Amino acid sequence: MPKLPDLRRSSVPRWRDVPPQHGRRFVVTGASSGIGLEVSRALAGAGAEVVLAVRDRAKGERVAAGLPGRVEVQVLDVSDLSSVRAFADGVGRVDVLVNNAGILGVPFARTADGLETTLATNHLGHFALTNLLLARLADRVVVTGSRSHLHGELDVDDLGWERRTYRPYAAYAASKLANLLFLAELQRRLTAAGSTLRATGAHPGSTATAITASSGNGLLTWVGSWGHRLAGMQPWQGALPTLYAATMDVPGNTYVGPSGPGEMQGWPTTARRAPAALDPDLARRLWERSEELTRVRFPL
Repeated sequence: MPKLPDLRRSSVPRWRDVPPQHGRRFVVTGASSGIGLEVSRALAGAGAEVVLAVRDRAKGERVAAGLPGRVEVQVLDVSDLSSVRAFADGVGRVDVLVNNAGILGVPFARTADGLETTLATNHLGHFALTNLLLARLADRVVVTGSRSHLHGELDVDDLGWERRTYRPYAAYAASKLANLLFLAELQRRLTAAGSTLRATGAHPGSTATAITASSGNGLLTWVGSWGHRLAGMQPWQGALPTLYAATMDVPGNTYVGPSGPGEMQGWPTTARRAPAALDPDLARRLWERSEELTRVRFPL
């Protein structure tokens, strides 16, 4: 399989054209806005059948009406394991699962399953969904990371912030580190099982989306929103790393991000990972704890 070109060299062409996807079926979580919407738009425009996996069906239907091609809406709240199971039971055949949904900077809360909300939404729900669908996937899983994982500290023995003082952005960074550990361990397990499936990952750099809208802090939401609008990429460009990871012939455990300074803006190329994201023991322990919390196990 080819490696990504080094797009930090100015002579390398900038990738932006999704290859034809006719006959392929994608599930995109968090598809009603931001990166998820732009990923869905591009995939549908390339001929794919796209399932918009969204919490709000009415909003999803409004979004779907404005997209090209074959698009359907199904309800999924990745923070609710009963919703994850119901979605997995009813979604049918899938070629590519794009785990995109996420939250950032929210106040401390617990889900209906008693899990800390940020980790439940950004990691545990997608962990469960992936493993529930794995036996029916034809191609790959795409995991969404973030530059914030570089600052993440993951305490596997206190994933619910029961012994530590909860800090919203520390919780987000930890959940993003969990995403990359999940990516690496999933690919390790797929390879060990002799599976041809692959796990890839991507992050959007700084992109003008509404991810800070649910922070509960008006100032934080305003600063985050306007900061991304002023300094970040438009959502269509921020979606390109995810689209590359979802459609191009790259090896498993490839991680894609923007090519510019600090991976804030630019075009898809290989992204940097923190040393902790490459720790196989930490990845294994997180996987085992995730199985305990979700009661979902690797099926292959």
